[in-house]
Amino acid sequence: MKIELNGEAHHTEAENLAELCQLLELGDSKVATALNGMFVPEDGRHAHLLRDGDKIEILTPREGG
Repeated sequence: MKIELNGEAHHTEAENLAELCQLLELGDSKVATALNGMFVPEDGRHAHLLRDGDKIEILTPREGG
């Protein structure tokens, strides 16, 4: 299916947000995720099924200010 990942077109076979993170090889990295503009906590990623055209943001924390 086609999704938008961090503002860019992306193709994935992932069924849910947790699987997408795994396929992107994020491993144990701490990331923040949003699906169609709504924050999704780590423990809720399995429940969020992906659909064609979804907009997903995956952000990593940065130090500094």
